[in-house]
Amino acid sequence: MNRQQILDLCEEHDVDLLLADGLDEAFVGFTEGCEHMPPRAVYSKELCIQVIMEADNVEEIEAIEYLEFNTFYTWVGPQTPMFITTSPELYT
Repeated sequence: MNRQQILDLCEEHDVDLLLADGLDEAFVGFTEGCEHMPPRAVYSKELCIQVIMEADNVEEIEAIEYLEFNTFYTWVGPQTPMFITTSPELYT
């Protein structure tokens, strides 16, 4: 998905999401919000790794280390994007 497609989806569903920079191709959807938690963007960890490998021309382990330190485990408030494992083999 590209940024415009994501923004169109947000508009169509009337949601305001905090998006991860540079990882649009790894976007897989969003959570439904509730009274105490706003909707959150959802990304595939595996696709994020592929995006970083291609963008930065690095090996998989370097991409994983970069994303774990800079993206997967950061907290920027209740709208912090979620990063899900869509292929369990990644961590075996």
